[in-house]
Amino acid sequence: MNQFLAPTLRPEDEEVERSLRPRRLDDFVGQDRVKEQLGIALDATRARGEALDHVLLVGPPGLGKTTLAQIVREELGVGIRTVAGPALERKGDMAAILTALEERDVLFVDEIHRVNRAIEEILYPALEDFRLDIVVGQGPAARTLTIDLPSFTLVGATTRTGLLTTPLRDRFGMTFRLGYYDPGQLAAIVLRSADILEVEIEDAAAAEIARRSRGTPRIANRILRRVRDVAEVRHQGHVTMEIAREALELLEVDERGLERIDRDLLGAVAHKFGGGPVGLSTLAVTLGEEPDTIEDVYEPFLLQLGFLQRTPRGRVITELGREHVGAPADDGSLF
Repeated sequence: MNQFLAPTLRPEDEEVERSLRPRRLDDFVGQDRVKEQLGIALDATRARGEALDHVLLVGPPGLGKTTLAQIVREELGVGIRTVAGPALERKGDMAAILTALEERDVLFVDEIHRVNRAIEEILYPALEDFRLDIVVGQGPAARTLTIDLPSFTLVGATTRTGLLTTPLRDRFGMTFRLGYYDPGQLAAIVLRSADILEVEIEDAAAAEIARRSRGTPRIANRILRRVRDVAEVRHQGHVTMEIAREALELLEVDERGLERIDRDLLGAVAHKFGGGPVGLSTLAVTLGEEPDTIEDVYEPFLLQLGFLQRTPRGRVITELGREHVGAPADDGSLF
């Protein structure tokens, strides 16, 4: 698997990634309708001096959910506490985080769909009434201790909104769905990032990087850094169209933005399983990947391109997908 462009962040990339993130809503490129709605909510909240209503951000990895949470914090001038949903294992963990918040602070929970039910039970009164209910003792002697919390804003991020329970999902006052970016928006992001990284890049090269970035800013920035490496090591540092294409070929990113793992996935469905349908778990074992990674990271873009379909019986490659990997056309005998 090509680890360079995987949408999940490697530790060594996190500091650079943070430096490239916009800090204000006006600097955030793309997602115009989300920006407009969120901007109105932020202006109204500042005018009233209240905590922003709870926000749920939905979309594939790398589209700006974490960045928007940080922007909310910056725009309101408040503190932020960031935690990953799977890291919240015990009620005491959640209680400690909630009681440490200050008035109007932001609590950002990434992968909120992976929060367990015990944590959810603590969140319900905290989100609605800003109170924390703690059960002290056991059996007949048990009693509930109520602690008042400061008004705060929960910003939850999820790639799979269907895994959120209805009671938790209903407690978010605003839900924003982030979509893939068009090449023009990504080119603007690449040029902005190149300026921050002090990389000289031609507009045509930025457009080429954008075109192959799977509609995802995080991947565009990741490709830019790898292209910069090639330009500095093999050339004079200035990124031209030819150098960008050379680096993209080295990274095995094709004309549609697909990496080797994407092509392997399509090829497995087309060649090993006759075009499908094939179950997710079988496909995961074949590729040596986790099912969640395939479902959350790789499949969304393939579905967006129309190369793959999810059916009740499993995954099926489309004619467009067959054409891309050079598989024979389906004669319909499987269905």
